[in-house]
Amino acid sequence: MGMLLCLAIVLSFVEGMIPPLPALPPGVKLGLSNIVVIYCLFFLDGKSACCVAVLKSLFVLLTRGISAGFLSIFGGLLSVAVMLIAIRSKKLSYLILSIFGAVSHNIGQIIAASILFKSATVFYYLPVLIVSGVLMGTLTAALMKALLPALKRIAGKRE
Repeated sequence: MGMLLCLAIVLSFVEGMIPPLPALPPGVKLGLSNIVVIYCLFFLDGKSACCVAVLKSLFVLLTRGISAGFLSIFGGLLSVAVMLIAIRSKKLSYLILSIFGAVSHNIGQIIAASILFKSATVFYYLPVLIVSGVLMGTLTAALMKALLPALKRIAGKRE
C-alpha cells in the first residue's frame, strides 16, 4: 500500500508539473493518479482504493493548500464510491469504469466548489467538466490497458 500511495503521489506531482495544455479548459487535468485507484479496485479492494484516495488528498492539502485539498477529497471519495458501485457489474470495462470515476470526480469537485464559494453558479461549468471527464477517463483507461500486463504480473506475484 505504501508503494501504491507513493506511486499515486508521484503521478499527481508529475501531472502538476505539466503546463496547462492550450486545448484544455481551465482546471482540467489528466488524472494519472487515478490509475493507482483503479488498480486498487481491481487487484486489492475498496478499502485500499479509499485509503489511496484519502491519503493522496492529504498530500494535495499539504502541497497545494486547503482549497485544493477540499476539492481533492470530495472528488476522490465520490469517484471511489461511484466506481465501487459500478464495479459490482462484472461486465464493465476499464474504459467505462475510468470514465465513471473521472466524471464523478469532477462532479465531486463542483459540489465542493459550491460549498467553498457558497454559490451554485459553479454548476454552470459542469458540462465542460463532464465532457473533459469522459475524455480524460478514456485516456486514463488507455494508459491502464497498456499497463495491465505488467500490473497483472505484479498482482500475481503478491498472492
